[in-house]
Amino acid sequence: MTQVTIHEAKTHLSKLIRQVLTGEEVIIAKGKQPLVKLVMIPELRAQRRIGGAEGVVTFLTDDFDAPLDDFKEFME
Repeated sequence: MTQVTIHEAKTHLSKLIRQVLTGEEVIIAKGKQPLVKLVMIPELRAQRRIGGAEGVVTFLTDDFDAPLDDFKEFME
């Protein structure tokens, strides 16, 4: 969470908007008293999409899903 004064918000608005778009919470305060929260409009958030990470995993070993020795005692 980032808290800035009104003056800082006016001076660095573009930077604060970028922070909000990446998911950070930004509070604008008068002195030390929080007044408002800068938030992204929910409809503008990126929608999840099936297959959106296609091509991210490029290699899996043959024993990828084999049981791990460290967990043998829990598998019985």
